[in-house]
Amino acid sequence: MSHTTSSKLRYVIPAIVYLLLWEALALYLDSRVLLVSPVEVATRLIELSGTAEFWFSVLFSIERIFLGLIIAIAVSFISGVLSARFTFFRDMIEPVVMTMKATPVASIVILVLIWVSSRNLSVVISFMMVFPVMHTSFYEGIANVDISYLEMAKVYGVRPWKRIRYLYLPGLAQSFESGITIALGLCFKSGIAAEVIAVPDGSIGEKLYEAKLYLATADLFAWTLSIIILAKVFEKGLLFITGRLIRKMEIS
Repeated sequence: MSHTTSSKLRYVIPAIVYLLLWEALALYLDSRVLLVSPVEVATRLIELSGTAEFWFSVLFSIERIFLGLIIAIAVSFISGVLSARFTFFRDMIEPVVMTMKATPVASIVILVLIWVSSRNLSVVISFMMVFPVMHTSFYEGIANVDISYLEMAKVYGVRPWKRIRYLYLPGLAQSFESGITIALGLCFKSGIAAEVIAVPDGSIGEKLYEAKLYLATADLFAWTLSIIILAKVFEKGLLFITGRLIRKMEIS
């Protein structure tokens, strides 16, 4: 058996086992309110994805969550660089980062709702969940660069761009990959949770709230599955684009 085949089986076999357990539990409970089968969920997701309303809700939520994500990455990159460069800035920003990490999402949502409209709430919440993770990732990526290499580059008069390209970029890329995997999950979960609380018209959060309100368990599972799929697609897409950009910079 090839390494690729065995690697795939590591994921396929557990997935099949859990799906069978899910199906068995659904049959045992025999209640479409408490739990529906994976076949029903998949069927309902296919049905929903064939409607314009589904894609309108997806685009509504993705647009705002992704905006919060992009702003958070940009701001955290700047704050990470400044923290690695200036001790005073690091000491000033650290309490903010720790507070954002420790504060429950529900508390932040209720507070932010006082300041912004429900339609834009997920932008702010996504930003606040992603920023601490990416700030720490960028800071560590820069701070962990070997000082001896930096001193050697300075002695030999290596240009700043080449220092960034060959000394900082590899560490930043590795930190970004590990950070964005965590951040994206938090981003989507917190963004949708904010929508469930604020219930903006036309959002995924509104659909989840309606599913809970009308005890439409199949819809609830289907929308949840769509969120998981979207988060994974965005994660793979961002990592792919980042990897391509880094390889181009290394070759050029």
